[in-house]
Amino acid sequence: MKKIILTNLIIMAFIVCGNVSAGEKDHASKDWQIKAYSTAAPSFIGKYATIIGGSGKIIRKGSNGWTCQSGNSRPFPKSGWKNVHEAMPTCHDIQAMNWMMAYSNGTTPKLDTDGWMWMLHGDVGEDNLVPMVMNKKDSTPGKWIESGPHLMLMPKDPSSLDNYNADFTNGAPYVMFPGTDYAHVMIPSEGYYHYQEESEPKK
Repeated sequence: MKKIILTNLIIMAFIVCGNVSAGEKDHASKDWQIKAYSTAAPSFIGKYATIIGGSGKIIRKGSNGWTCQSGNSRPFPKSGWKNVHEAMPTCHDIQAMNWMMAYSNGTTPKLDTDGWMWMLHGDVGEDNLVPMVMNKKDSTPGKWIESGPHLMLMPKDPSSLDNYNADFTNGAPYVMFPGTDYAHVMIPSEGYYHYQEESEPKK
């Protein structure tokens, strides 16, 4: 697994995140959502992925087995998400999609193999230890992380990550939700600490 992670870190060093035009006003529109969600992954994935809109319905059928959608579990706003970062878009393979559905429903993920999920626009914040904590004020002190671009590995066997690095301040891949059914590897990319500069490694 370490070899896979290192390989992907090298690949990610050459990735440039897609931008979503700030001039587009209707963030609930099909066009805005397709552009916002598909750019959560490198273009060679997002361009051919299936897109699921805020209604939960497919708004673009893809051809490569990947699916992109908002990863923000809060209710979809009537006028759409304020910006692409707030939408927390994800692009995931079928195994990671199974993981995300289980996480949303509070059930144990059942994966056939490890899964992969891209989030090149980051997220609006998570408690690194406790799943489903939505507000920083409710999080474990010092364990809240609002992330920038990253890739995630959802393991078939979460216990395989026991005793793995869970420190998000040293710049290395780390485990989120360690010791739980939802333990997964976070693999930071360039710009990961854009929203939380105080957590960036200082040396």
